[in-house]
Amino acid sequence: MSTTVSSILTRTVTAASTAASASPSDRATPQGGVIEGANPSHYDSKNPIILFIIQAGIIIIFCRLLHYPLSKLRQPRVIAEVIGGIILGPSVLMRIPGFQQAIFPAASMPNLSLVANIGLILFLFLVGLEVNMRMFLSNWKVALSVGLAGMLLPFGLGCGIAYGLYHQFRNDPGTVPIQFGVYMLFIGTALSITAFPVLCRILTELKLLSTSVGVTVLAAGVGNDVTGWILLALCVALVNNGSGIAALYVFLACIGWILFLCYPVRIAFHWILRRNGSLQNGPSQSMICLTILLCLTSSWFTGIIGVHPIFGAFLVGLICPHEGGFAIKVTEKIEDLVSVLFLPLYFALSGLSTNIGLLNDGITWAYVIGVIAIAFAGKIVGGTLAARACKLVWRESFTIGVLMSCKGLVELIVLNIGLQAKILSTRTFTMFVVMALVTTVSTTPLTLALYPPWYQKKLEAWKRGEIDWDGNRLSTDRDSTPEGTIEKLKNTQVRRLLVYLRLDSLPSLFTFISLLGGDNAAVVTKVHRSKPGLASVAENGDSSTKSETPHIGKRPLEVHGIRIVELTERTSSVMKVSEADEYSYRDPVVNAFRTFAQLNNVAVSGEVSIVPVDSFAETISTSAQENHSDLVLIPWSESNTISELYASKDSSSGIQDSFIQKTLESTTRNTAIFYNRGFGGPMMHEPRTLTRTTSGLSLRSNRDRPTAPIADRSHHVYFPFFGGEDDRVALRFVLQLAKNSNITITIVHFNMPVQSEPKTSPEVTGSPVTGGESALTISQRQDTETLYAVAARDAALLHTLRDSLPSDQTSRVVFVDVATTTPIADCLTHARQEIGQSPKNAGDLIVVGRGRHARMIDMEQYGTVGSEMRKTLGVVAESIISGGVRGSVLVMQAGAQEVTM
Repeated sequence: MSTTVSSILTRTVTAASTAASASPSDRATPQGGVIEGANPSHYDSKNPIILFIIQAGIIIIFCRLLHYPLSKLRQPRVIAEVIGGIILGPSVLMRIPGFQQAIFPAASMPNLSLVANIGLILFLFLVGLEVNMRMFLSNWKVALSVGLAGMLLPFGLGCGIAYGLYHQFRNDPGTVPIQFGVYMLFIGTALSITAFPVLCRILTELKLLSTSVGVTVLAAGVGNDVTGWILLALCVALVNNGSGIAALYVFLACIGWILFLCYPVRIAFHWILRRNGSLQNGPSQSMICLTILLCLTSSWFTGIIGVHPIFGAFLVGLICPHEGGFAIKVTEKIEDLVSVLFLPLYFALSGLSTNIGLLNDGITWAYVIGVIAIAFAGKIVGGTLAARACKLVWRESFTIGVLMSCKGLVELIVLNIGLQAKILSTRTFTMFVVMALVTTVSTTPLTLALYPPWYQKKLEAWKRGEIDWDGNRLSTDRDSTPEGTIEKLKNTQVRRLLVYLRLDSLPSLFTFISLLGGDNAAVVTKVHRSKPGLASVAENGDSSTKSETPHIGKRPLEVHGIRIVELTERTSSVMKVSEADEYSYRDPVVNAFRTFAQLNNVAVSGEVSIVPVDSFAETISTSAQENHSDLVLIPWSESNTISELYASKDSSSGIQDSFIQKTLESTTRNTAIFYNRGFGGPMMHEPRTLTRTTSGLSLRSNRDRPTAPIADRSHHVYFPFFGGEDDRVALRFVLQLAKNSNITITIVHFNMPVQSEPKTSPEVTGSPVTGGESALTISQRQDTETLYAVAARDAALLHTLRDSLPSDQTSRVVFVDVATTTPIADCLTHARQEIGQSPKNAGDLIVVGRGRHARMIDMEQYGTVGSEMRKTLGVVAESIISGGVRGSVLVMQAGAQEVTM
């Protein structure tokens, strides 16, 4: 027993001494990392995440930095990602000794490729979600003709150049022996495919989605995209299977999987989504999990049968429903991770596989030029001729052909598949990458040159019959309608109103529109249709022999609401643009606006526009022009931001000021800016904070009490009239408000003496006159005469409207004349006297003109001189708002034609 124990102790001591004397290389990996001197860029197969983070960080930051200058040239992000990969690859930085071994060692590339390919699967799933087959089916004739011509011609030309490429480069390193037919099929597919995702972004950025060019290109792009992936799947199946019978089985298995997904899986998936409520309320986390599992399962199956896994992901994206915005909402859940992390890695890998140095002889560059020429010629000629055959004008047709030549993301994916399948060598892969870059970079500038905005407007006017082809305006029936000039001279009231819809301004907008709609028709007590013998009784007590429908005037107020959503770089944002009609139908703000307006004697329409922030003003001006609006109403947000939600009151970004200033400068219609202070809706309040008190009340126990209904629904309007074009427009509008019996109005005419105008420098319009005193006197005399004429015109209009006031309004409208030399001070004094006298009513309103009045000598003494609000709303409005007058303010600016009011 003692011998056994001693032998065990001897072996243990010997083993311990041997371990202690071992070299440091035999010890465990240091756990202190860089603190113990470890190199973080050294690749460790047991802990690859450290180097992966370095690689991903370098790629993402480098691509973002490259995209910034390229975005100024309107280039898509994929261009920056591919160029970044080329710079990081063997073409540039990998020529530095030690760079590749330190940052991109060969042993680490499988891990980087794995993550990139997971991202590629998810991206192809998003591409399938983005494809809306209803777009193709609703425009199938033009889509089929343009799509087929845009594929057949470049496919045929590609087959021709494939012969030379095959015999010139088939023996390059990195390729496998394949039959010419398979090689020809791949080259034809690579040259005939169109990048649908990049195409959508270009059309959206250039605002072409709603034009005939955009609709045609999108519809043709859908068919082109689906056909291209099918051809690619067939090509990969032929490459991966040596015998023809095996390739046939793979093709049949792929067809069977497509049918299985399109019928039993799609039907069951849609049933689960409806049962779960995901179509109505957005996808739940469980449904997102189910959708991703379907995507991965389909990718796995198409991968194991010999077709690339991305094809299965694309198919699952196609079968996802677009009802209720499901596809958009799923895209919103995963798009940022894909576009920010995964895609840059994949396309950077494409660049790492590109070696420009291999294009080192004349014959190679000749083939590069030939491939680029065929890529352009095949798409442009085929698409142009097909579009022209569909009765589009030549310039539209050329634009369609240029847009169809865009390659972008999809082309690079196809080329990478060819490189992985060893169809292409690194040299031929580089040639086609150069072609993809050239065609993608050229698409936007060529489109802008062929189809500029001025030509789009001219073409639309020509198609509507408003002008001839030379641009000369034609007489139309509109001249005899209420939109005609003669009728507009007779009718100075607001008949068509354009409203910029914001969620935070809906209550005040509702109140405003109900006032413009006039008094509601008398409500008649209805009688059930089964009791026709009973008389219906109106609310005033008069009986009638039959139930009558409340009378609505022949020409009710027409209101068009436009809600503007910011267009971002996200795929979901682009999908909203392509599905704008359905998105407008689902939008809760537009639907609430429609319902309210219809219940208040107003004819209503609404839309949602998804545009970049810098196009908000242009969108409103264009919509006002297209709808022949008499007045554009824009609510002012107290948060001074474009965002409708989660904006703090002390925000001072100035984005809203810039937007409103651009709108006022660009629009030719009368415009009103509405600054709400409790007019029919609550004001913005600061969030309550929890304070320490002896009572121990919490926020939960200190909830807001229910708001009582407004018993007094009256409004009082105060209008200071200083004169000028803006004030004349505002005066007519105020008298239109007077038609509502719930409104009382005080109109104060501030009569300012002409001689109170400050001295100004003279303007010499002719030849300079010697003796500056004489020239100065003449200029001042002319200005004084002009001011007298304007003042006389203002007084005449005011007296005419006052004398023609209907008898039912004389008790509610009061005119006051005030002679003053300090108009702003007197205006503020009267405002404080008029506003807030009935604190329990539905809110008071101050209406002012925006114009800068030259005779206001005290305008620098009130308000905030030089503030953005003063520049935007004008001197009078800013002085009232900053002067503490607790009333809502409506600032009006006259359009190009004052007679519209």
